[in-house]
Formats: sequence, C-alpha cells, structure tokens
Amino acid sequence: MKPNATDIAAPYDCDSAFPEAQPAADIPEYLGQHYWWAYLHPGAVRFFEREWLVNLILWGNFRRLRDAALAELGPSIKGRCLQIACVYGDFSQRIAARLAPEARLDIIDVAPVQIANLRNKLAPDPRIHLGQQDASALRFADASFDSTLLFFLLHEQPAAVRAATLAEAMRVTKPGGQIVIVDYHKPRASNPLRYVMHLVLKTLEPFALDLWRHEIASWLPAGVAPASIKKSTSFGELYQKIVIRR
Repeated sequence: MKPNATDIAAPYDCDSAFPEAQPAADIPEYLGQHYWWAYLHPGAVRFFEREWLVNLILWGNFRRLRDAALAELGPSIKGRCLQIACVYGDFSQRIAARLAPEARLDIIDVAPVQIANLRNKLAPDPRIHLGQQDASALRFADASFDSTLLFFLLHEQPAAVRAATLAEAMRVTKPGGQIVIVDYHKPRASNPLRYVMHLVLKTLEPFALDLWRHEIASWLPAGVAPASIKKSTSFGELYQKIVIRR
C-alpha cells in the first residue's frame, strides 16, 4: 500500500515518531481511482487480509519473497528501519520479530485504513512507530534510516510518483545503508504465466507493466550514484529483488 503524519492511538508512540505532525493529506488520485477495491474500502481490507489469499495472488510465492527481502536485513535488525507502505499478511510482524532491543521500525502508508489494519496485527512494542505519510514526499530528515523496504509498492504507482518515491527512499537512507525492493519483473518467454500475468496486470494494475519495460534503476534520481545495485529474479523472472546500497 501507499504511503502524512496523523497520530495513531496507543500503544504506538506516534508523536515522537512524527514530531512534525501535519494534517492528513488526501488520498492520491491514482490510488483512489485505480486501487480503492484493494486498499481503501474497509471491506477490501477485510477480504484481502488473508495470508493464503496473498500467497495465491503471488502464485504461492509470498513467503519466499517475504523471506528473501528480510534476509537482506539479517537475522537481527539493528538501527532504524523504514517500511514504506503496509503489506497484507505477516510481513511487518516478521520484521518486528527480528528487531534488536535498541532498534526502531517506522511503518508508513497513505491510507488510514491500512494503518489501522496493521495496528491490529502488531503486538504493542515501543520500538514500532506507525504513521500516515505519502511515499513520494516523506517527512523524515535526510539519512534517517539504516534500511528501507519497498515490498510490491512501485508497480502500483504512476511513473512520476514512482520516481519521487525512489528519490525519497534514497534521501532518507543513510550512506552505507540499503534499500530493499521486491516487485514484479518481466517473465522470461518460457514462463507459462507470462501471458496470463500480462492480461491480469493490464486489466487490474494500470502501471505495473512499466516494470516489464524498464529497469527499476531507471527511475532513480539523476545525479545520485548508489554505491551498488544488486538484482536477482525468481519464479521464471516474474519477480525481482533489488538491493541498492546507498
């Protein structure tokens, strides 16, 4: 889901997480127009908040992709970690389970219903801070985070918003830190799901095929050179993982 800072009720210390709190922003037009059925309607949240369903949508790969992303953070997450956008299933809970005692996890999303849903899934933990923010205009200081995660977010954004989101992720991640991205990728010609997924994405995900046509690195901000970019694909190249070392 897509990530403006509003207070979230206890147990999360959102005042300290977002000391520069501002009035909640409107839901982005693209999100309201194209994804209300998946992320914004309360009934949709109740429907999709089933891990078996998320796994089915990803052709049985949810746990594998989740674990591949988390493996980049190591068995114990130290420092400060940012998850940009909520995720159906147990993605955030798995991050929380790896937090070192002194670590901190910030999770943002642009939709209040998604933040409320995630709050109900997480156990009370003073290290975890939830808030409403726009991924393309983060209200965090430069170089705030040791690691930043974007799990199946970029394919849901128009190109300009996607580029702004990546620029913000780069900005708020510390030099030497990492940005971990998991998303769709153009499958190889021999993948039997290639044409099925093309039809599905063309019908339901109007911006997703951008990731078939272009490398994610092509949306990184000009003039900002990462220390390294590591890419791997899986499931007949239908999915990709990008690790950008800041």
